[in-house]
Amino acid sequence: MSRLTDNNILIPALWVAFFTFASGLVISLGLESLITKTKDLVLSFLSLGLVIFSGIVSDAIGTAAAAADMVPFNAMAAKKIPRANQAVRIVRNADLVANLTADVVGDIAGTLSGAIGAAIVFTLSDRFSILNTVLLGATMTSLIAAVTVGGKTIGKSIAINNANSIILKVAGVMMWWEDLTGIELLRGRR
Repeated sequence: MSRLTDNNILIPALWVAFFTFASGLVISLGLESLITKTKDLVLSFLSLGLVIFSGIVSDAIGTAAAAADMVPFNAMAAKKIPRANQAVRIVRNADLVANLTADVVGDIAGTLSGAIGAAIVFTLSDRFSILNTVLLGATMTSLIAAVTVGGKTIGKSIAINNANSIILKVAGVMMWWEDLTGIELLRGRR
């Protein structure tokens, strides 16, 4: 059993925290400055939808990684079928994949959707002279929460019932990235 002070837990956790901070900062600054500068409600709602959708999809990928069956991927890898080696690495490292996709990307998406929602509330309040921003903010927060939780419920169900086909698609994207960059993802892990 690993302890919190073990390097095999603490160092990766610190890297994940740093990556989350850095990527969240960059994405947040970009989206929020775009929305604040343009004050375009259509663009704001599209950005909000895209952020929520990315959180739902990433959560489904993490669930699929945890639910996938390794046996078919091992058989495919033995037959040298493209994407099979990547699928094996994804399933073998399901804990890391689930953490990065469901937790890191999902949490960043949740935080960003709240920030975008707040920017939309301020834009609506400004544009239409709405004085009761508390009610408008609560409505926006509730709407974001309902769409996110409802979407993740659907996404988890789809991911559990189609885990292997989802992982094979993700493995295809992973193979494309590795071919493009020459960087092998999840290399050296279990």
